[in-house]
Amino acid sequence: MSWNLATSFRFGLEARPTSFSTDASDRGRARHLVRDALVMGNRARVDHPPRPFLVRQAIAAGASPARLTRRDLRAPVHGVRVRADVPVTVVEAIAVVLRSDQFVSHTTAARLWGAPLPSRLDDELVHVTAIGTAPIMRRPQVIPHRLRIEGFRPELVRGIPVSPPARAWFESASVLTAVELVVLGDHLVGPSGLATIDGLAAAIVAGSRSARRARAALDKVRTGVESPMETRLRLGVVDTGFPEPEVNVDVVDDRGSFLGRADLAWPTLRIALEYDGDHHRDRRTFQHDQRRSNGFAVNGWIVIHATAADTGRPAVLFERLRQAFVQRQVEGRARRAA
Repeated sequence: MSWNLATSFRFGLEARPTSFSTDASDRGRARHLVRDALVMGNRARVDHPPRPFLVRQAIAAGASPARLTRRDLRAPVHGVRVRADVPVTVVEAIAVVLRSDQFVSHTTAARLWGAPLPSRLDDELVHVTAIGTAPIMRRPQVIPHRLRIEGFRPELVRGIPVSPPARAWFESASVLTAVELVVLGDHLVGPSGLATIDGLAAAIVAGSRSARRARAALDKVRTGVESPMETRLRLGVVDTGFPEPEVNVDVVDDRGSFLGRADLAWPTLRIALEYDGDHHRDRRTFQHDQRRSNGFAVNGWIVIHATAADTGRPAVLFERLRQAFVQRQVEGRARRAA
């Protein structure tokens, strides 16, 4: 389908025109839409601000080059204009200039899917991949890639063509550390429901430079993880030499009554490791946590609490965990000797 100018303005980022209609009525509608972006200013609806548009679109619709240099417009990237008072990300601006055979990929796509990424990537350039023999995008704001698979179909997020979640995870193996890649994988196969373990495995391209790193990370990805810090805590525990804990374990008493859910746990030993993020400081959350911990304790569980500070300096935390394991070993020997 070939989008005409009026359609491209109407649908904003979802429309990537390949040709322009010369029909007089279409030109009239296009001029009206350009006027909305160029003239309405503060009279435009707040909940539906004008989208970024191509300079060539505006000129084709009748705007003069001089009009496009006024201070009420700004250029987030070359060849694109948007009203000066409309906030637009670089990704949204780049999306306007994407060809139909280009898409947003790697960690940029993962971010658009809502995945947690390290803060060091907050100002990262936009990853854009060209399909098959399509031209590579060369722009200062872009990290270009090529996917040599003809007919690949990206998915849409807010009208932007992006890598599917599992594909974005594999692509991100060239950008993220080993731990960060596991964090991303845990998120995708967790409550977000964006991917599955099998889907991640299928996304790995055999023989590629990132294949080995991705497979190593996939071996550590687990379902049911609810936060990045839980992932980091679990990996740290295992790397220190402890048995791998189960994730988000439902704890019940001897009568089968539900006591609560442990972030990480060794159920046979009745040891739980809880990560207390900043939201646990809320009064209601704190009180709920205390009731849950008390319920665990009176039913024979050892509960150890970890915070963000412990992930940076885990020695004390791991010593407490070691003591809990030793206590269980002593109790086990005592029961066998009785």
